[in-house]
Amino acid sequence: MPTANPSPDLHQRIAAVSSTEVTAAIGVGGILIAALLPAGGIEDGPVLCPFRALTGLPCPGCGLTRSWVYLMHGDIGSSLASNWFGPVLIVAIVVLAVVSVRARLSRRRPADLDKLVRSPIILGFFALFVAYGAVRLILTMTGAIPAI
Repeated sequence: MPTANPSPDLHQRIAAVSSTEVTAAIGVGGILIAALLPAGGIEDGPVLCPFRALTGLPCPGCGLTRSWVYLMHGDIGSSLASNWFGPVLIVAIVVLAVVSVRARLSRRRPADLDKLVRSPIILGFFALFVAYGAVRLILTMTGAIPAI
């Protein structure tokens, strides 16, 4: 009687999918969801950030969901007001998806994400993201800007 174990061919195909492709697919899914969510009620939604829910203060990622929704509906000003890195992250995901598709079309496996994130450019963007979050946190704590 045959067993229900997946074939070795299936294991090879799953192993052939790179972390870059998985991340790009999840990111593109997030962009599509942002395009489907109505921008009108996005400010009234639940607080998804555990840090903000506990402290009332924003983390570096607070506002990314709103930023994406506003950008996908053409409201660049509100997108940037929610989180400056929302548009940057959307561009990064689109680039990642295009690079992954181009690699597969040329019958190559895309580079793994852990190799890509070690590049000086990506590390610089990450440092800017953390600095942005720290400045926004300080400005919120001192009352210079309103809490998001």
